[in-house]
Amino acid sequence: MNDTGRQSRHLGIHIDRTVDEVYAYASDPANLPAWAHGLGGSMAQVGNRWVAESSPMGRVEVAFVPRNELGVLDHHVTLPSGETVHNPVRVIADGTGSEVVFTVRRQPGTSDADFERDAATVAADLARLKEVLESV
Repeated sequence: MNDTGRQSRHLGIHIDRTVDEVYAYASDPANLPAWAHGLGGSMAQVGNRWVAESSPMGRVEVAFVPRNELGVLDHHVTLPSGETVHNPVRVIADGTGSEVVFTVRRQPGTSDADFERDAATVAADLARLKEVLESV
């Protein structure tokens, strides 16, 4: 039996900035519209959550784990259906720069095409994060 709900893909990108610089920028939800287009073009803080009203998925809420010294940027995205998706993300030292690794998890019932589309969206978001941080 094939349990497609347990499939993961780790996508990483090298960024020519220190771990501290990458983590500080990427952990600030206010910066998400500049690089995480998969979440939409605007974020607003509502209590301790951040809300994207116009994401491709509809209104979603984003909640990051507390800031930490380990480079963990995990976040939960609550979809319009009420389902919450956990997204593991790490910022890791890579020489004098950093590597950002995002684990895309295939949700139960997700087609091959949708899983590939999710992975492509995350890869494009990581490329934008690299572009934004390296152009500063």
